[in-house]
Amino acid sequence: MLQSNKSKEPSEDHLKNLINLHTKGFYQKTKAEGLKLLRDFPNSINLYNIIGTANKDLGNLDESIEAYNKALLINPNYADAYNNMGITLQQQGKLDEAIESYKKAFSINSNYDQAYCNMGIALQMQGKLEESIEAYNKALLINPNYAQAYYNMGISFKAQGKLDKAIKSFNRALLINPNYAQAHNNMGFALQKQGKLKEAIESYEKAFSLKTDYVEAY
Repeated sequence: MLQSNKSKEPSEDHLKNLINLHTKGFYQKTKAEGLKLLRDFPNSINLYNIIGTANKDLGNLDESIEAYNKALLINPNYADAYNNMGITLQQQGKLDEAIESYKKAFSINSNYDQAYCNMGIALQMQGKLEESIEAYNKALLINPNYAQAYYNMGISFKAQGKLDKAIKSFNRALLINPNYAQAHNNMGFALQKQGKLKEAIESYEKAFSLKTDYVEAY
């Protein structure tokens, strides 16, 4: 989400160009172009956020957090920076810190469905499965068409051995996004655990028809 402030921010075209570079996977170029623009716009929270995300994808996790913190020094109520910093902290294995970062994000923006979903993932990684399901449900209250939240909830149910609920969650994800290969694969796993081998094979086949290099599905 771009924050607009004409005196502090580059043009929309400049920012959209950076986002486009990042979306295409040109992370190093995104970072370089962002740093170049930062010379003219040293108080741009959008640039720091984009540079932080590029650094995260390059594996420069400490630099990523540094960029997000600079954005937050300029605007302490920048929810996106807290959410993205949580993702980086999660990659560092700092799950408690990541969860605190997500909490700050949705304390600023109570409708931040992605922050709830990301917190669910961190809680899931800690083995707090009931709490993770609660976080996914909060994300889905805000956005009922959030396929990833249904998928992740299915993973938590599967880890609890609640296979019927897991399958229901994967089905909900697939109703929203029929091309969700991971959901087809995990549906196959849950069906296999139930002894429904024919249906499981069909799910695995759907998974690798969508993602031909899906080794786990094969």
